[in-house]
Amino acid sequence: MQRDAGIPLKELRADGGASVNGWPMQFQADILGVPVEVPRVSKTTALGSAYLAGLATGYWESRDELDARWELAHRSEPKMPEGERERLYRRWGKALERARGWALDDDDE
Repeated sequence: MQRDAGIPLKELRADGGASVNGWPMQFQADILGVPVEVPRVSKTTALGSAYLAGLATGYWESRDELDARWELAHRSEPKMPEGERERLYRRWGKALERARGWALDDDDE
């Protein structure tokens, strides 16, 4: 993501149902090497739709006003040693390689 965007990742904000589980949030922070922040309101798809409607109707004046309403519920700081992070990332890459083509048609073999 950093390579594609051309900017460094300083933090990751996660939402949705899985974001209330601390283990995957901590693991993401460890693997990415950046903090992962979870908002107080985890179901943000509906909230985002409501915010956009409010912007369109003039209820909210600006995106800055909406940004100010974001509240942190939990922040996971990276704790994993860099060597362990690199080892797990390499293993994940190997798993991807092994998984590519597991569902070949008989004609493809």
